[in-house]
Formats: sequence, C-alpha cells, structure tokens
Amino acid sequence: MELPFDDLPPASKPADSRNLEKRLLYELRAMQWPDRAPRTARRVYTDGACSGNPGPGGWAWAVAPEGEPNGSGGERSSTNQRMEVRAVIEALRAHRNHGEPLVIVSDSTYVVNCFRQRWWEGWLSRGWKNSQRQPVANRELWEDLFDELVARGSGKTVFEWVKGHSGDPMNDLVDILAVQATGA
Repeated sequence: MELPFDDLPPASKPADSRNLEKRLLYELRAMQWPDRAPRTARRVYTDGACSGNPGPGGWAWAVAPEGEPNGSGGERSSTNQRMEVRAVIEALRAHRNHGEPLVIVSDSTYVVNCFRQRWWEGWLSRGWKNSQRQPVANRELWEDLFDELVARGSGKTVFEWVKGHSGDPMNDLVDILAVQATGA
C-alpha cells in the first residue's frame, strides 16, 4: 500500500516543515524500530488506570528489576487509554538524559501496537484519522509521545507487551501505583 508522502526522498526534510503530520511522519519513518533491545537496555514498565471510564485516572512507571526509580500521577477526569499513553510519555521524560536504549513494557496493546504495527504511519498519512477514518483519540498525547521518541533518537526505544494481571511483579507494581494515583 502506498501512503502519502512516500515520494519524499529519505535524506531530505519535507519542504513544508510547519505541517506537523509531514514532519512527524518524516522523522518517525527515518527512525529504526527494533523488535529487541540489547540485554543491557533499561526496562521501564508503564501502566494506566481509571476508576470508571471516563473517571479519575492514574498513570505510573517503574524501572525493573526493583521498581526504583518510579513515578506516578493522575487526572481528575480521564480514560484508561489516555492514562496508558501518559504513563509512557512520563517515563520517557524521566529518562531524557539516559542515552542507552529503553524497553518500554506495557500491558496496553493500544500503546505497543502503535509502534510494533506502525499504526502511527497510517494515522499521520491520513491526517490523524484511524483506519475507520475517525479522528485518532488522544491526539495531543500521541503528538507529545512521538516528540519524545524523536528526541530520544533512532533505535533507542523498544516496545514490549506483557499480559496484564498475569503475575508479572513489575506489571503488578505499576498497576498498583497507577490505581493509587487515581485517588479512588
């Protein structure tokens, strides 16, 4: 399937750099998206929670294997998906000065599939529309997340899925922190 902007030369930036979709599409396409990271990569678990959907929301991240450092926060009115994306953004912000690769481990297929299945490419090429031609939910958060990933650099972030509530100690920890952050 040919996507808009496929005719852009790989080594040149789009002429209209003010167009956010073109800029992000160019920058994200130029990045490497490895399936695996080196064994020495830092593993950061993320999770989002919501008491009701929508309702009070919470997000959390923690570094494996001990859960330290970690961070969490919340919003009075949110959705679970917003909190899942926000957890990743906050984890990346907290690791801005960490130059080594990061593995973002999430139980959210919404987050992981965006990168593993390159959903972002379709969203941006369709002008922030999903495959059903509806506006992409949480666009402002996705824009922040994409900017953080671009700033980290090519090949520096790997996304990994973990089944939620399956007994993974780190996933359980970030789930507890995210639920606590909802304030519910």
